[in-house]
Amino acid sequence: MPTIEKNLKVWAEGLEPEAMRQARRTARLPIVGGHVALMPDAHVGLGATIGSVVPTEGAVIPACVGVDIGCGMAAVLTDLVASDLPNDLRPLLHRIGQSIPAGVGKGHDWGAHSPGGRRASAWLQKNRPQTRLDDRLEKKSRDQMGTLGAGNHFVEVSLDEHDRVWAVLHSGSRGIGNLLAQSHIAEAKVVAKRLDLQLEDPDLAYLLEGTPEFEAYLGDLLFAQAYARTNRETMLDALLAALFGFVGKGVEIDRVNCHHNYTAQERHFGKVLWITRKGAISAKQDESGIIPGSMGTDTYLVEGKGNQDSYTSSAHGAGRRMSRTKARKTLTASSLTRAMEGRTWLGNKASRLVDEHPAAYKDIEEVMRLSADLVEVKHRLRAVLNYKGT
Repeated sequence: MPTIEKNLKVWAEGLEPEAMRQARRTARLPIVGGHVALMPDAHVGLGATIGSVVPTEGAVIPACVGVDIGCGMAAVLTDLVASDLPNDLRPLLHRIGQSIPAGVGKGHDWGAHSPGGRRASAWLQKNRPQTRLDDRLEKKSRDQMGTLGAGNHFVEVSLDEHDRVWAVLHSGSRGIGNLLAQSHIAEAKVVAKRLDLQLEDPDLAYLLEGTPEFEAYLGDLLFAQAYARTNRETMLDALLAALFGFVGKGVEIDRVNCHHNYTAQERHFGKVLWITRKGAISAKQDESGIIPGSMGTDTYLVEGKGNQDSYTSSAHGAGRRMSRTKARKTLTASSLTRAMEGRTWLGNKASRLVDEHPAAYKDIEEVMRLSADLVEVKHRLRAVLNYKGT
């Protein structure tokens, strides 16, 4: 159950003071149409706390949505079982690396007339952002469709409690989402200054519904959210092709795809609100969701309990407890290697992945304990293979 204070309900425990200060500043905004909900994995973010659910009336805060618009998780249950997988998964890791480019700025090296390029180009023709894409951004958007990115984004092959094989991944709207978000965050600050909004934090600048700036942001936001979802679908298809080709058989049984950085208009407590989930998933009654830990811990497939106090939301993952800088100074490649024992992963790049060390993240078991009134756990997935960008 949450801890409650004025305009704030908190499912997290041991939250760092600055995260609480951020949440209180957000809750004091005049556009907030209720309480701010802090999820069990909450931690300091840009402007608004990561792991927060913010209800606003007639306005949206671009920095609250964040720069990786539509970032989220996707997973597929297959008909394969553990015994179908060979002992050595290193060739599969290589196949995945060939199929799904990963890393900062990485894209497919394909032309507009290749099958993948044609597919991405066709999607872009049907789905246009409000902001006009020049040739460079058009190419970036096309070439990065079906790519992972870096940071905490990952691909995994996992086993559930019945030893069934799952394909799992985490990614978002890549470079185009970031560029659009940065542009609108800057525009919101200009608008806030012009309107003299007297914000406690400039990163909480908001855009008012009915204004040209709001309409421009909404158009780009919906585009980037759709791009992120399609990006995950494209990677899932490539991942399954690599997995089934490697094993020599396989069929998809079920698929889940959910955002955890986005906004949507919903009705709560008798009001129509913009619900921004910044590091939180939708958890309506019986709605499927995915809550990952770190690269060395488990992922949970869940169903929502429709908790109204959280605006039918839940945690989106383990949440960081160390900054990347602190992790690189504090943790070691050798301890990461020990933490990843039993998994096939990019062990030869351990020194470049130290900031993704499991110890840099909160305890996913504790996050799930604190989420008990938000979601019900349906499956627990243990990764046997992990692939990340470096």
